[in-house]
Amino acid sequence: MNERETGTLIGSDKVEGTAVYGADREKIGTIERVMIEKTSGKASYAVLSFGGFLGIGDDHYPLPWQSLRYDTELGGYTTNVTKDQLQGAPKYSNEADWDWRDTGRARTVNDYYGTPYI
Repeated sequence: MNERETGTLIGSDKVEGTAVYGADREKIGTIERVMIEKTSGKASYAVLSFGGFLGIGDDHYPLPWQSLRYDTELGGYTTNVTKDQLQGAPKYSNEADWDWRDTGRARTVNDYYGTPYI
């Protein structure tokens, strides 16, 4: 059986493309990818894609995974982040602009959203 979603589990390929709604329940973007810590297996960040048109010119915002909650009513993830907060948030425009090995950058992201760095 090749189920992509059961009970409390969801396949990563199904998470990608899922809508993310802000504190006002307005859509602020979609999940482009989930960054998983290799040794613990815990999801650390969801990369939110926002802006642009049809995927061109999007900005990418790493959001701490713990800042997201799945909302069955909306069929997407909710966060306390608003579109206005995204304006000053850590972001990158393409993958070459972000070094995931840089723990200082990770701490900056978590500090910005007020979540503990794990």
